[in-house]
Amino acid sequence: MPLDPQLLEILACPQDKGPLYYLADEDALYNPRLKCRYAVREGIPVLLAGESDKVADGEHARIMAKVEAQGLQPTFAPAGPGAGGEPGPATGRD
Repeated sequence: MPLDPQLLEILACPQDKGPLYYLADEDALYNPRLKCRYAVREGIPVLLAGESDKVADGEHARIMAKVEAQGLQPTFAPAGPGAGGEPGPATGRD
């Protein structure tokens, strides 16, 4: 079950309050800054730090390659200089 687009616009990492990438086909939200993955169960994001999974460098590289190849955008555009995650700030969200 996909996440509601309006919900995605406000979701943030509970640990660093930054944006996440939604990996719909993996039922997960991903924070590239902390290399942390959160499960989405039955359409509900499980944004609990204790339930998140740290990913290894190889898995991080795979996820970020997927983000770039699919043109996935973060859940919101971070504010301020140097506040961005990988690979860059979101565009086209007016």
